[in-house]
Amino acid sequence: MIVSTRGRYALRVMVDIAENEVNGYIPLKEIAERQNISHKYLEAIMTLLSKAGFVDAIHGKGGGYKLNRKPEEYNVAEILNLTEGTLAPVACLEEGAKPCSYKNSCRTIGMWTKLDSLVNDFFKSVSIKDLMKK
Repeated sequence: MIVSTRGRYALRVMVDIAENEVNGYIPLKEIAERQNISHKYLEAIMTLLSKAGFVDAIHGKGGGYKLNRKPEEYNVAEILNLTEGTLAPVACLEEGAKPCSYKNSCRTIGMWTKLDSLVNDFFKSVSIKDLMKK
């Protein structure tokens, strides 16, 4: 499993918003500058987060983004699953994967299943609040 820039940036952005949304909505330009992410790429990430209901958005003057839940109510797994599509270490464990014809005789499926569970449980245990400045 390799987490793409989209996943890593989405996490950085969620932490940035959580740390900086003292007075309402944060303009995209400010987030992009603080995180050193191109405006265009960040716009695509924010659209994804907004459509998934992770952030609220207001467009136009005075607009921007803000979290619609408390930082401790977001876990890393849900954000990475949104941005990456899956965290499964092998294709046969992806949600909706077609059944593998080797499943009953596969010597490694138990290992992959355990790794998948460890990764997901770990990321579910980490919240945006955990990632914020101490």
